[in-house]
Amino acid sequence: MFVWFTFLCLTLPLQAQEHPPIKIYHPKDYGAETQNWGISQSKDKFIYVANNKGLLEFNGSVWSLYPSPNESIMRSVNVIDDIIYTGCNNEFGFWKKNKFNKLEYTSLSNQLNINFHEDEEFWNIIHLDHHILFQSLKRIYIVNKKNNTYNTIESDDIIYKVFVVNSTIYFQKTKNGIYKIENGKAILISDDKIIKNSRLVNIFKMDESLLVQTENNGFYILNNQKLSKWDIPANNTLNNYSVFRSTQLSDGSYILGTRSSGILRMTASGEIDYNINMIDGLGNNTIHWIFEDLDKNIWLALENGINCINIHSPFKIYNDEKGKLGTVYTSKIFKDYLYLGTNQGLFYKPLNKNIAFKAVTNINAAVWNLVEIDGYLFCGHDGGTSIINDGQSKKINGTLQGTWNIKPIKNNPNLLIQGCYNGLNIIELQNGQWTFRNKISGFELSSRYFEFYDNHIFVSHEYKGVFKLKLNNDFTQVETVEKVPNIDKEINSSLITYNNQLLFSSKEGVFKYNAKSNLFEKDSLISSLFNKNTFLSGKLIHNKDTKTLWAFSKNTLNYLAPGNLSSEPKINTIAFSKLLPKGLTGYENISHISNKSYLIGTSSGFVILDLDKLKQKPYYLNLNEVVVRNNNYQSRVINKNENGLFKNTENDITFQYGVPQFQKYLDTEYQYQLKGRYNNWSEWSTNTAVLFENLSFGDYIFKVRARIGNELSQNTIQYNFKIERPWALSNLMLSLYALAFILFSFLMHTLYRRYYKKQREQLLKKSARELELKALENQQQLMKFRNDKLRQDIDNKNRELGISTMSLIKKNEFLNTIKQELLNTKDLKGIKQVIRIIDRNLNNTDDWHTFEEAFNNADKDFLKKIKALHPKLTSNDLRLCAYLRLNLTSKEIAPLLNISPRSVEVKRYRLRKKMDLEHESSLTDYILQI
Repeated sequence: MFVWFTFLCLTLPLQAQEHPPIKIYHPKDYGAETQNWGISQSKDKFIYVANNKGLLEFNGSVWSLYPSPNESIMRSVNVIDDIIYTGCNNEFGFWKKNKFNKLEYTSLSNQLNINFHEDEEFWNIIHLDHHILFQSLKRIYIVNKKNNTYNTIESDDIIYKVFVVNSTIYFQKTKNGIYKIENGKAILISDDKIIKNSRLVNIFKMDESLLVQTENNGFYILNNQKLSKWDIPANNTLNNYSVFRSTQLSDGSYILGTRSSGILRMTASGEIDYNINMIDGLGNNTIHWIFEDLDKNIWLALENGINCINIHSPFKIYNDEKGKLGTVYTSKIFKDYLYLGTNQGLFYKPLNKNIAFKAVTNINAAVWNLVEIDGYLFCGHDGGTSIINDGQSKKINGTLQGTWNIKPIKNNPNLLIQGCYNGLNIIELQNGQWTFRNKISGFELSSRYFEFYDNHIFVSHEYKGVFKLKLNNDFTQVETVEKVPNIDKEINSSLITYNNQLLFSSKEGVFKYNAKSNLFEKDSLISSLFNKNTFLSGKLIHNKDTKTLWAFSKNTLNYLAPGNLSSEPKINTIAFSKLLPKGLTGYENISHISNKSYLIGTSSGFVILDLDKLKQKPYYLNLNEVVVRNNNYQSRVINKNENGLFKNTENDITFQYGVPQFQKYLDTEYQYQLKGRYNNWSEWSTNTAVLFENLSFGDYIFKVRARIGNELSQNTIQYNFKIERPWALSNLMLSLYALAFILFSFLMHTLYRRYYKKQREQLLKKSARELELKALENQQQLMKFRNDKLRQDIDNKNRELGISTMSLIKKNEFLNTIKQELLNTKDLKGIKQVIRIIDRNLNNTDDWHTFEEAFNNADKDFLKKIKALHPKLTSNDLRLCAYLRLNLTSKEIAPLLNISPRSVEVKRYRLRKKMDLEHESSLTDYILQI
């Protein structure tokens, strides 16, 4: 029972299909109601959507909502010459951008003074020449843009839809027929009962006829009022769908939007290409509008949300949402079947048919490799090796260990070598059956990567390095094992042969084996497939069909291929979005499907890459909005087309920018710089806005550029702005500061000049005083010197006077002694003459005059002073005073006066009386004090 249940699970179809990338915008993304009714686009590629709540604008980065002008549901939108026309309930008009890049609404119906029917809603807006038509269910308004007039086409029946075909307006009155408008009048062109009983979805041009599409009965050809069924393969399929909207794409194919089954794509020849609904990733199955934008993307206005389908994307996704497939490790096309080897087994389906995958029986473990050799498809899996044919598997007997890879042996067509968990094995073709022959002894390491090169087998083990093996001739024994010296542990590395070269790849690059040196040497060209900063895995995949060598990085898929104009190899880089599903690191895989299409295994299915759809086209970056904010957190939008001049308080500035590209799997990153603050370019980021806070005053230049995939945007946006100085640093205040500084400087200069003048005067005075003092000191010093000299002279004079006086005293004493001796002699007669001579010498006035002169030199003006004090003094008195001045005793004075000491005392007494001295006063002291 369990085995049967397992078999059923493995053989049940896996319902899913490949589909182009779909970007889903939920109401929470665009910030409005769920229902959307119309979509259009401007020349700058902005998307406009009619939503229940109003008009939505999408610039590729940010959604903006402009509420409905009368708070009713907005049913229609059409961008004509970058003017956005919209229709609501009892209201239609247009929106224009102001200088701040914001939309402003003008009511055209009010300008025309239109009286509407009750609850008249406008479901469609179309444009022809200089006329704009607004269609409600009972009336068509034809507005002339030139003269701002209008006329109407009335209808008692419901006007279901309006169409433009080859500059002619067509519309359907239900239960009535198809009409066209000529000269402002409705003319019936078909009232076929099929038309009367069907609601039309669209009308297209087909040669000289009209192709009429109905909701439930498919397509008809209207030619000369005759209606006939369009005979196409899709008729049987279309009978099962109710189609509400449709459009013909620029490539001639059709997109049909259903009421409950998503969309159908029908080729120009009438074949249903595919159906995409919610199971396949569509946001909702009810389609209200279909629009093809300027980049050939398909936009859907849905009952719930908005979808963008990159119908011409180089990528198609098979998403195994239910997890029936698992992680794809390998893939192969064999006999018109696509086989997928995954961690859950082997699966297959017919090629180029949108039917489900089926599980190959008996293989329900991890499949590592699918390889075609000599018409056989070998499957290496966790349980060994099997041969696959028409969705059936047959295991090779004896292969018990997991098989990583299988390769042919040159010159031995009946032998194959297997890299297994336990080393290398040989399988052999005998009697039309492949069987296990032997394990090659002497090497037991797991051999995921192995290659024949230079008569050896090289085996790479990511934890141990690369080994060079020499086998014996019958492939039973490893004779020698040699480790390549310069390769050690390299996780997620690989080993392959490419263009007759043995290549080892790791995060350090790609290395080519040199047999002479037995070393791997770096190959600069092939190493360009990897970048250390974006390294993901060192696995290289050689696709021999297209002569390409593939490598995987974090955000790119790189391959080496011959150039278009020469055989020289060229590195090609494909942007591989972060949003794309990825495979298991180290187990990346890519296989050629057809032409330039490749299948890339992922952890949830696979991705189809079509190199023919990789188109390089220019992308342009828009500066969407500039917003400044002041210190009170009040914001205002700035005219982005003019250089900004902001107040100093408005120093928080936000720039919003974006590239209006809507490829889901094409990453857009931005880089900016702000010269004046951040002069270097920032790191690449997906952020579409940047805020600069607390900018100081000065001039700034903001620059931003974009990188779309691997391509830089065609333009770099530049916005110049200036933040004014604060009022305290304004030109007026700076002038006042300068004037104040000048005045202050002048005042300070004046004060300092006065101060320094005063200081100088004081210094001069001080210097003068010091000079005077110095002069006085010098004079005093000089006087001192002079006084010292005078004192010395006086001392000398006094010494001389004293000597002279003592000499006189001695002389007179000597003479008196001689005289006395002579008087004592008995014979006086002979000596009288001598005595007279002695007396003459004793009384000689010349001695006095000499003494007086010497005395005056020693004590100047003393005699004059004492004479002036005592005029009655005689010359003898003055002579006594002079001797007393010299502080001589009476005994010393007596010889000088040639009198006795007693007589000197008498003279002193008489002198006291003449001077009127008190009795107790000393005469000598008095004379000394004068």
